[in-house]
Amino acid sequence: MNTQLEDKLNNLPLLPGIYQFLNEKGKVIYVGKAKNLRNRVRSYFQKNIESPKTAALVSKVADLQLIITDSEIEALVLENNLIKDLKPRYNINLKDDKTFPYIRITNEPFPQIFPTRNVIKDGSKYFGPYTEVKNMKSSLRMLNKIFKIRSCKLDITEEAIEKKKFKVCLDYHIKKCEGPCEGLVTQAHYNGMVNQVIKVLRGKTDELLDELKMQMQSASEKFEFEKAAELRDRINQLQIYSSKQKVVSTDLEDRDIISAAYEGKDVSATVLNIRSGKLVGKRQLNLSADENEEQTQIYASIIKFYYAEFVEVPQEIVLETEPEEAESLLEWLNTRAIKKCKFFIPQRQSEAKSLLMMCKQNAILQLKEIQLQKMKKEGNVPYVLSALQRDLRLKKLPRIIECFDNSNLQGTDAVASMVVFVDGKPKKSLYRKFIIKTVEGPDDFASMREIISRRYKRVIEENQPVPDLIMVDGGKGQLSSATESLDKLGIKDYQIIGLAKRLEEVFLPGESEAQSIPKTSSSLKLIQHVRDEAHRFAITFHRERRSKRTFTSELLEIKGIGEKVAQKLLTKFSLDEIKKADEAKLTEVVGEAKARLILGHYRNL
Repeated sequence: MNTQLEDKLNNLPLLPGIYQFLNEKGKVIYVGKAKNLRNRVRSYFQKNIESPKTAALVSKVADLQLIITDSEIEALVLENNLIKDLKPRYNINLKDDKTFPYIRITNEPFPQIFPTRNVIKDGSKYFGPYTEVKNMKSSLRMLNKIFKIRSCKLDITEEAIEKKKFKVCLDYHIKKCEGPCEGLVTQAHYNGMVNQVIKVLRGKTDELLDELKMQMQSASEKFEFEKAAELRDRINQLQIYSSKQKVVSTDLEDRDIISAAYEGKDVSATVLNIRSGKLVGKRQLNLSADENEEQTQIYASIIKFYYAEFVEVPQEIVLETEPEEAESLLEWLNTRAIKKCKFFIPQRQSEAKSLLMMCKQNAILQLKEIQLQKMKKEGNVPYVLSALQRDLRLKKLPRIIECFDNSNLQGTDAVASMVVFVDGKPKKSLYRKFIIKTVEGPDDFASMREIISRRYKRVIEENQPVPDLIMVDGGKGQLSSATESLDKLGIKDYQIIGLAKRLEEVFLPGESEAQSIPKTSSSLKLIQHVRDEAHRFAITFHRERRSKRTFTSELLEIKGIGEKVAQKLLTKFSLDEIKKADEAKLTEVVGEAKARLILGHYRNL
């Protein structure tokens, strides 16, 4: 420790504020906040440091800078802003460098409602940010359809209306706007509609529906049937919208569910927004953290980054674990919340626990996507294999895939095929054909047991590795038959799936329901390609067998020609070539006497 740094540590104030650690080049490598700067900063320089991250950080600190604040809450806000701006090496940083859009409701007599990526602190209300722009646009289309909110950007004031500065546009004539620019609707009525839009955006659709039903009843009783009909249409459209929102909680509470998945330096967080018991939104945050970062610090950073935006703070935030400095975080959140907020960590199986697990799965999926993109950039592994590993939750990357299919015609000439794909591409030199030996009649399950048993018995005998992924063409029945054979052989730690033709459903052992893989996923396209190739190979082999049996039968009709001679001929010639061949060619294969019998038979036909 240099003298300058030591002097600063000895003169730290007992006040709240921000501290910044700098390296020898003068670059900020860590930003932190403290209720008591003296106690907090000096704690980094004790001899009994256990955290590897803290030890690495302290070894790089060459200087220290302070910013004194009036309170710990002010320090928390400033800390978050500095981390966003400076992106210090040892802080958890938000990786998303793009600005997500909001829905903005302007602060003016007749507010506009539109999407924006620029947040202006002028009293406007903001809803978002929307990580899925498609959902945001869909919400706006729905709002424009139900509520007659103006689409123009005119500066409509009382003075402008009195001076008749503006004229109504096409929207008024097609009944998409009520003409506030000409004063055809009162400010109170217009802002009442805007407040209804706000309720929808906050997920209070059911509350709004109750309000509109009362208004409709009142209008009907006053014989204002046109107004009642308009309210009825609005109620119907809102009910359709509300029915599409998934009900996930019976207690109708407003809560956010937050879960994080992390591996290495990558952190992915999912936030599920639940309002009045319905899932109304989902947000994703991608962050980078030190490999030894504590879970409590990760969750504290997620909360700071997420709620620092213009987002609504609910009554309850459900988490896996209590974040670091939970009390100061709650104090800060409650300065922004409509009602008092609390953290809830569910311990027992409950609705909240189930929602947290669902949120966790979303976070894991997002993390896998980040890792896939990295792999794709690095070019080490075909992207489609990583996608397949993600979608099927495989333990191993499926670089070698073996796929099996049966083929028969009403139980005759039953055969099977095995195709092999290496790194997502067919390896035809490793393909294998099987003639079904122990099964009589059309029994796909028994045929699958036989070929799986024969194939992997040989794998064991020859001390070969089991492939990364075994596929069978078929649903749960074929999959169960295959796993039965593998288990009897004593093979462990294998990965196997079944792909049913009818609905292109993927089944895993022990799972009653098919796996949900997006239809556009490259992984689904790969396994369909593998399955189709196995089917093609099996069908081709079946046709060859059937044709050979047909031709052999025709040759056996010749008196003096047995099955061995017929098979010998068909290995050299096709049936047409045999019919047209001269005596010399046939003699080379079966001898002079047999050649004359064959020639005599076809010449007499």
